[in-house]
Amino acid sequence: MSKQTAPDIRRRTPGAPRDCRRTAATTMRAFSHWINTMQRCDSPRRLSAPRLGAWSLAFALAAALSAPQVLAQQVPFGLGNVRNFPEAAVRGKLTVVSTVDAELNGNAIRMAPGMRLFSPQNSLVMLHTVMGQSFKVNYVIEPSTGMLLTAWILTEAEAAQPRPAK
Repeated sequence: MSKQTAPDIRRRTPGAPRDCRRTAATTMRAFSHWINTMQRCDSPRRLSAPRLGAWSLAFALAAALSAPQVLAQQVPFGLGNVRNFPEAAVRGKLTVVSTVDAELNGNAIRMAPGMRLFSPQNSLVMLHTVMGQSFKVNYVIEPSTGMLLTAWILTEAEAAQPRPAK
């Protein structure tokens, strides 16, 4: 008796992508669209060398073009950048006592719930990190409550510019 082997059938499965083909092993098992609802590929898709090279070149080009933009955004503060303070901002000395209390020019003041303290680089400073420290600042008091709303820690150049003090 001769051993019978199933022929290698290379035809497309209906509804499957072009690279998913039936082999003898898949055609011999029972196939039902109700049980096997997801079409599966028997062989993994591989990137050919030219396609892999093209994708690598595209990613390298995209990374190279985006690098100057990233570097341009990381310019250190103070190189031509000027902070504009509101007209209502007044100069003074701020000492942070706690996260809700402070001293402005030696007088106790409450800080508003949304109080913002900006560093010389114009980033937010968390109040609990500067408790007990004193800074020369421009500040704004909320008119309706009399609480400290916003303060900017000044650089030496900004502190040298004249501003009304209270």
